[in-house]
Amino acid sequence: MDPRQNFLDEALESFRRQKALAEGAIRQLDDGQLHWVPDEDGNSVAILMQHLAGNMRSRWSNYLESDGEKAGRDRDGEFIDQGLGREALMELWEEGWRTLFEALAPLGPEDLGRSAPIRGRAHTVVDAVLRQMSHYAYHIGQLVQLARMQLGPRWETLSIKRGESGAYVPKGKQ
Repeated sequence: MDPRQNFLDEALESFRRQKALAEGAIRQLDDGQLHWVPDEDGNSVAILMQHLAGNMRSRWSNYLESDGEKAGRDRDGEFIDQGLGREALMELWEEGWRTLFEALAPLGPEDLGRSAPIRGRAHTVVDAVLRQMSHYAYHIGQLVQLARMQLGPRWETLSIKRGESGAYVPKGKQ
């Protein structure tokens, strides 16, 4: 397989896994818990969802023809809880992810070196994908931790449970 196509395929799969991880945490929370903040300077799950959705819409809309930081984006406003209910938050969330997936799905190996500027700085498509992948993983990790903090012993793990790693070791590697 062409390593460039492999990069595109793996990037899309990584974004899908990140989305699923966040949604696994979101599903475990009640509506009030979506808006809980650990301290006055903290973010809630709702705020992180708003921010990620806003970032995705800005970064991935028309990203090969215009800067990824769109003039109409209110980044600071994304960090103020808008008081949205679960349904509205999920609509916003899905819109952001849909923008990302629709932008990346049609790319081919020949597109990886194309320009995708962000905040006036030149990036290749590869650079832009890696930049956003790490940014989203950072915030999704925060989102998952906020859910875990609130749920305590009711938390349902989203990965291999402690003490069960042996069940996931390929035969012959034990």
